[in-house]
Amino acid sequence: MAEKPSVVIIGGLGYIGRFLALYIHQNELASEVRIVDKVLPQLAWLAPEFEEACAGPKFMQADASREQALARIFDRPDGKEWDYVFNCGGETLYSQEDEVYKVRSFGLSLALGREAAKRGIKCFVELSTGMVYKPDSSPSKEQDKLKPWSKIAVFKLQAEEELAKIEGLNLVIVRLAHVYGPYASQWVATALSMARVYKALESEMKWLWTKDLRTNTVHIDDVTRALWAIVDWYVSGRPKWDDKTMGKVPTFNVVDKGATAQGTVADIIGQIFGIETGFQGQLISTFAKLNLDSVVDDVNDELLGPWSELLADAGITRPGPLTPFMEKELLKDTDLSMDGSRLEEVVGFDYEKPKISRGLIEEVIESYKRMKWWP
Repeated sequence: MAEKPSVVIIGGLGYIGRFLALYIHQNELASEVRIVDKVLPQLAWLAPEFEEACAGPKFMQADASREQALARIFDRPDGKEWDYVFNCGGETLYSQEDEVYKVRSFGLSLALGREAAKRGIKCFVELSTGMVYKPDSSPSKEQDKLKPWSKIAVFKLQAEEELAKIEGLNLVIVRLAHVYGPYASQWVATALSMARVYKALESEMKWLWTKDLRTNTVHIDDVTRALWAIVDWYVSGRPKWDDKTMGKVPTFNVVDKGATAQGTVADIIGQIFGIETGFQGQLISTFAKLNLDSVVDDVNDELLGPWSELLADAGITRPGPLTPFMEKELLKDTDLSMDGSRLEEVVGFDYEKPKISRGLIEEVIESYKRMKWWP
């Protein structure tokens, strides 16, 4: 029996990092795991089931974007090198200054990639986003045209390109759709928090653009399984990979098979909350396109007050990461539409949660209730 691989997860307390750590822990996949994050576990809103996988001796507080932290992050007491490094770090907040993404995403990826190459790490996984693709009528495959449409994606794509140039780096790039699941604090969380306010106000939840705007999704459980399947595949010789037709750096979309669109999510939310959901139609959407800032400000003004009241009424003093605050970068009428078939064909991966459903979204809300985040 060969020794199990040793693993470093950078940004290990972030949403994907913590679930990856939990997956490795529950399935006893690694001989040793190091969780690196600049936030302390006590401040990371960790649910109890993550304690053992993410905190204690496995955890190291460090800012991996700082050159001087790298030796401490990568050095091991026995002098051996780590086998796998997953970069789940980087700035995840929208609408930050360019400089923030440059340092916290682009700079972080490059510093880690260079160090991993220098040390001969067997596989370095860079997490990226499906927002790097130029939207098209058909779902984007890994080699389709690129035209990033969020700031996060602009700097993620730069990181992908620069990492690919590092000599000797055993690199894999993984581009993700909207990730959702228990404790999710982004995309789906915003929609659910908004719906909760509209239910309280007894008013219709109206979405911009159309029901056909694609907002592809993937469940966190499939993401963690996919990440592990990809490193296994990489170190076993990258079967079925052809540099000539597929490119030198293995790149995979991770996206479920449900072709999730705004209409899908609106229907599920309508059923769960018992509210009317609809779409603003062409006229208002055209106005919104020209005046996005003021439209977003109006929606946020309308929702943030009632949300605070709901929290107060429920006696919630530490509301966790949930908020109905709408980021304008996420309100663009741009399709996030990806084709995930390469992962299935080349790696032999199977999605266990192939499409978003009412049941899976109800699980998300239940997880918020367990954490006492949900009014």
